[in-house]
Amino acid sequence: MDADELTAVLQEVRERVRARHPEASSVPLPDLLALLHARDAAEAKVAAIGTVNPRRGGPLNWLAQQLKKMVARGLDWHVREQVEFNRNVMACVQAGLEALEETRRALASLGAIHGEVQELKDIRSHWVDWRQEWERKLVLNETRLLRSVAELNAAFQHRAGQLESGFRDRVNEQHAEFDRALERSSLDIQKRLWADMERIRSEYDRMIHTELRLIRQRAVASAALPAAPVSPSPASTAVESAFDYGRFAERFRGSEEYVRASQQAYLPFFTGRREVLDMGCGRGEFLELMRDAGVAARGIDLSRESVDYCRSKGLQAETADLFAYLADLAEASLDGIFSAQVVEHLTPERLPEMVRLAASRLERGGVLAIETPNPACLAIFASHFYLDPTHVRPVPHALLGFYMEEFGMGGIEVLERSPAIESMPELASLPEDFRGAFFGGLDYAIIGKKL
Repeated sequence: MDADELTAVLQEVRERVRARHPEASSVPLPDLLALLHARDAAEAKVAAIGTVNPRRGGPLNWLAQQLKKMVARGLDWHVREQVEFNRNVMACVQAGLEALEETRRALASLGAIHGEVQELKDIRSHWVDWRQEWERKLVLNETRLLRSVAELNAAFQHRAGQLESGFRDRVNEQHAEFDRALERSSLDIQKRLWADMERIRSEYDRMIHTELRLIRQRAVASAALPAAPVSPSPASTAVESAFDYGRFAERFRGSEEYVRASQQAYLPFFTGRREVLDMGCGRGEFLELMRDAGVAARGIDLSRESVDYCRSKGLQAETADLFAYLADLAEASLDGIFSAQVVEHLTPERLPEMVRLAASRLERGGVLAIETPNPACLAIFASHFYLDPTHVRPVPHALLGFYMEEFGMGGIEVLERSPAIESMPELASLPEDFRGAFFGGLDYAIIGKKL
């Protein structure tokens, strides 16, 4: 390879390196072309040692060439060391050139690395700037986003509030309209229902009344034996035959459950007794109460219908006048007598006789309990006492207590029963002390023990 070709090759290599690593041009590299030319010239001279200059043809020239070759072979021993030295020097020069070429390559690599490092520095600087700018834009965008979200939320809340308010108003309006329609419909249904119920009840009451009157008439007609002689109170038998007293008691005194619940207050006075008499047992509420408490009790009543009704419930009862019945009992044969809503049916002259007979039939410590309308409560005269046409006159508790003391009863106590305000709420407007004095209990119970 001659010098021109070598120069062209080196130039091409240099261009390729610069094209691949453009940053390498920033590192200055030494130019080795002068050394390459000097090396080529030296190698040419070394190669010419021992040769003969060429001459034109001819015998003379051939003879001169032969002579020169003889002289060269003759001097070969003399110049051999010089030739060897020259060749070694050229080898050293070649090695130096190769080392310089390697150095150039190393410098080119270092230049490329330097360029990459510089590029990395530029990238890092650019990254720092970009990151700062990115963080700034991120904060700005977050601020804008939060502001937008807040504005959207406020708008949504406002719109939702409007929708909710409008929806609530429409719902309330529809609900109110539905309630009004339902109320109108309910009132119509209730009116029709109550009209039907009233008609059915009237027919039912008429049927029951007819059946009961027919049963009583058949019972009286089929009686084989006359009843035992009794001495009822005046007008009681006549009034009883004039209307259905059981139905009367159901309407104006109350249902059996109501009366039985009311009479629970007497349990402490009769619990543990061995023989109790209920004078005027009626529908048997007190007898049922005694049976449930395990107390032996029997009842008497003027109404055969009431007695039959008590017996249908498994209670011990019989038709009898209380005066005749007590007169036939042995003295001190009872330890408890109960009488509810009876003494107001007696005439004033017979009341002390009833108390005397009852007290005489009680053993020592026996209990006598009498319940009757309370004349100290003015409300009974307005709507209660005169509802019953068989009532004769009310009995003040002071008079009844006097009779009980007169015939050997002691430990007298009076209990007010059935507060008037429960059935007449209008009394709540009266002063409490006045209401307590004149509108207390509709009934009272007086209780004493045989001394």
